[in-house]
Amino acid sequence: MKKPLADILRPKKIEDIVGQEHLTGLDGVLFRAIKNNIIPNMIFYGPPGVGKTSVANIIANSCNKSIHMLNATYTKTEEVKEILKDSKLQKLDSKEIIYIDEIQNFNKKQQQILLDYIEKGDIVLIASTTENPYHYVYKALLSRCFVLEFKALDYQAIKNGILNSIDFLNKEKTKVNIDKQALDNIAHYSDGDMRKAVNLIELILQLYEDDESININLKMIEKLNISKQLMYDISGDSHYDILSAFQKSIRGSDVDASLHYLARLIKSEDLKSICRRLLVIASEDIGLAYPNAISITKSCVDSALQIGFPEARIPLAQAVILLSTSPKSNSVIKAIDLAIKDLDELSVGDIPIHLKDSHYSGAEILSRGKDYEYPHDYKNNYVRQQYLPDSIKDKKYYEIQKNKFELSIEKYWKDIKNY
Repeated sequence: MKKPLADILRPKKIEDIVGQEHLTGLDGVLFRAIKNNIIPNMIFYGPPGVGKTSVANIIANSCNKSIHMLNATYTKTEEVKEILKDSKLQKLDSKEIIYIDEIQNFNKKQQQILLDYIEKGDIVLIASTTENPYHYVYKALLSRCFVLEFKALDYQAIKNGILNSIDFLNKEKTKVNIDKQALDNIAHYSDGDMRKAVNLIELILQLYEDDESININLKMIEKLNISKQLMYDISGDSHYDILSAFQKSIRGSDVDASLHYLARLIKSEDLKSICRRLLVIASEDIGLAYPNAISITKSCVDSALQIGFPEARIPLAQAVILLSTSPKSNSVIKAIDLAIKDLDELSVGDIPIHLKDSHYSGAEILSRGKDYEYPHDYKNNYVRQQYLPDSIKDKKYYEIQKNKFELSIEKYWKDIKNY
């Protein structure tokens, strides 16, 4: 069976790895580990197609170690036990590397089996995952491994990788050319995943293998009718990363970035998460700087939920543009969080007796509501009296921020309370 082109082109030396200079450069931990022949237990975390498996193979070859490659998606517990019980693994001077791809798919019991062998020093574990290991790998195993994050490859790195692939193919006497438009298109389509780019080149070679020479152009790619798949999993890290970037862009008043992340969420048709986040933002980040924002956002959200995609994109965009361009205030969330914090940390004491319910027979005997002053009986509907419990009676939770509406609140209360 012919090896996939991605495997043929897999880097053989640590210096050939692209886009991970923070790990593989001269000062990188992986470069130094290989140089000093010290291989710790590691978890490689990052998106697909960025060199995690290649680095594991390079480490094994450079340090003259054998490596067992397993994929947690379909490897059974019995298979793991069989490899770990191999007699060679019991010799401390011949530690082998066990490479577990997609380790987040191992359950707690399977990870515990690995842990036992790590603690005995029988194996070196290198695991990889596209999901955040701090969410998916059990703490006992995580605490015994170094987590190294691999980055998505940038646009230029992907282009260079494609050109290197073309050079390799031409050296192998396969006549291949690629024009600039096609090169740009494939680099964008790959979205940081070198394997995806190489796989597309390989598909084109297979489709046109009868041609004497292959000229890859934009028209040829368009015939494949490929669509760019965004890295988005509603149950994974990318889901929360996009929502986080979405809210932070609105909070930062960057309307264009906000619309970009909205577009990503729309592409994934994650209507529920968009609506929920917009309603949160309206109070958390805009709040009293523009109190009507919550009402307008609610109307946009209701419209989106009623009409569904694709038209839902329109009221959603309206809400996003409104929130992005609105004045900002976080006085609401700060105030309520401070109040909740006091409940968690202080003995706040009993409600003042004059504020307690007095609408029942016997309340008067218990002095409930006694000495309560009804504000509407006073000028401007205000009278000074204690409302907080005695132990926190001087606490201040709400702090007015410097925006038009909240400054108007400040002026109003100064006029009323200092009359």
